[in-house]
Order: sequence, then structure tokens, then C-alpha cells
Amino acid sequence: MRSFGVEEEFLLVDAETGKHAAVGEELIAATSLKDAGGRATGPQGSSLTTEVQREQVEAVSAPFTCLTDLAAALKEGRAEADRQAGAFGARIAALGTSPLPALPHLVQKPRYRAMEERFQLPLREHLMCGFHVHVGVNSPEEGVAVLDRIRIWLPILIALSANSPYWQGKDTGYASFRYQIWRRWPTAGPTVTFGSARSYHDLVEMLLSCNVLLDRGQIYFDARLSANHPTVEIRVPDVCTDPAHAVAIAGIVRALVETAARDWADGKPHPAVPAEMLRLASWRASRYGIGDELMHPELNRPRPAAECVQTLLAHTGDALTEAGDRTFVEDIVGQILDCGTGASRQRIIMDGAGSFRKLILDAAKRTTS
Repeated sequence: MRSFGVEEEFLLVDAETGKHAAVGEELIAATSLKDAGGRATGPQGSSLTTEVQREQVEAVSAPFTCLTDLAAALKEGRAEADRQAGAFGARIAALGTSPLPALPHLVQKPRYRAMEERFQLPLREHLMCGFHVHVGVNSPEEGVAVLDRIRIWLPILIALSANSPYWQGKDTGYASFRYQIWRRWPTAGPTVTFGSARSYHDLVEMLLSCNVLLDRGQIYFDARLSANHPTVEIRVPDVCTDPAHAVAIAGIVRALVETAARDWADGKPHPAVPAEMLRLASWRASRYGIGDELMHPELNRPRPAAECVQTLLAHTGDALTEAGDRTFVEDIVGQILDCGTGASRQRIIMDGAGSFRKLILDAAKRTTS
């Protein structure tokens, strides 16, 4: 089985009021156990680290080969982050964007200060939480072949994970508004097909030469080769409030990578879908989630969301079965289709309670449930 691990970004909120808690730097500084990179170490090889804003913290799992082990580590990592936040009267909340109006407080690291100087308001407003999945690959060539073959499926992951309908105190009308905000960054969004590792790296070097990006870390493609690990990194999902949703999406991502790698090894060509079409598909997934039609990844036309999701599950079925993940993944995806995404839950609470405080505190409770 291919190894895989996850990075989850969380909001830090006051445990009583639900308001933003700008304690991320203090939380990490107060933790006695740290790894060589200065990150706070947690259970099963996980770690906690600061994010761009002091109102955030990020939990990073170790790599695993078994979905059950990843699920246990994800839950334990969330519990540890919440415990650490509790020392400052705060909790973690897995929400793709903060519903509250905010201009957050920048973590005072040289890189983040340089990003603020370069990019201005998009950085100052940057208070959003993503869910990144890393999957091991055997070489850069295999990694790029995977990127070329999974790109058509990524909009469905946006739809399944959608958990950010509110922004700056308003209902945006989107299921994943985080994805829309994220697209303000110069390199964010779908990519063309590359064809080879050399073409991928040539493009990265060209982008870096333009004196817009600070470093390779700002190659914000929807999916990319990791600069630090032998993995591909899928970056489109919102952080999921329900841990089971996160685990199921991680399982799907690994199966997508495995399926793509096999297709490449078997000599199957990558789908020739223009990046412009994928931008539209991603927009539709961000706007409606699973509540409307999605762009069918093989037909390139709108079809009911459930049909598109089932096509994804059929496409990855062999890999899910061989990993022992198929029953769990299909059960959780079925629940998402029947009961809705995190965005649906947020709107239900707001329709009933009309209170961002209740929405945020509900999310904090369910993040570690």
C-alpha cells in the first residue's frame, strides 16, 4: 500500500464565546516537546505547528499505509490540538472559513511578513483552513503522471469536502467559498497537463523567475509535487468538521493516486481536458457542493452530483478494494450524499439558531467528536 498522510488547518476560537482566539504562537511556544523543525510533537508521530495567522494551528500526521491507522492518528491529533488550545481558554474548530468578520493577526515569521509586504490584502484577510493529503510516489516521473491523470477528478473532492459557506459575517451563496478566496493567489487553481517531470520543473522554475513568488512553497497548484517529500500533495479540500469525512476523502485521494499510477504504467494516456474546463468544473463544485449538478469528469458536461460521485467511486473501486477501504469510504460518502456536507450543517444551524456563536461552538465540539 502507498503511504499517505494529512495536514489539517484549524481555527482557534474562544471556548465560551466562539470568537477568534489569537493564541497560535503562544500555543506552540508553550509546548515542551518539539521536533527538529520546532513543531510541537503529538501522538503517533503527529505534530502541531503555527499557520499564517495567530488564529490558526495546523496538525500534521505521520505517514501511514493503513486507513484505520490514519483515522486513529487524525482523531488523536485533533484531540491533542484541542487539549493544547484549552490551556489558553480556546478550542480548535474545523471550519473552512471563519464565519465572523475579521482581520486576523499575522504570525511574526520573516516569511509571513515578506508575504504580507508582497501580497497585501489577500494575506491580511487570509483566515481559511484547508485539508491537504500527501500520497507517496516512486519517482518524480510517476508523480507528474499522477498529476496529469487526477486533475479531472479534483472538483468532486471540492464538492464532497465543502465546509465554508460564510465569510466576513455573510452567507456567500457558495458551499466552499474558501476555494474562491484561495484562487486569489497567483499560482492557485487547476493546471495544464505536463507530460514529464522535466516539463513540470521547467514551469516551476519559469514561475519562480518572474519575481512574483517568494519561494517554491508558493506553488499553490490544486495538486503538486511536494518540495520536501516524495509525495504528490492534493490541496483542494476544505478542512472537514466531521473526522470521518476527512478520513474517507483521504482514502479516495490515495486510491486516485494509485489508479493514476497504474494507468500510467499500463501506457494509458492522460485525459485531454483543457485547464479552462477544469476551472469551470472547480467553480461549480465550489458554488454548489453536492447540492446541484457537477461537471462530469469523463463526459465534460453537467450531471447530477450523485452520479459524478459514483463515477469517482467506480473509477477508484479496484484500488479502494485492494486497500481494504472500499466499504468504509462508500458508507461515509453515502452519508455525505444523504445528509449533506459541512456547509449544509452550518446553514442548518444558522437557519435554526441564527447565531454564529452556536455554529462555531457546534463545530468545535464536532471537530473532536
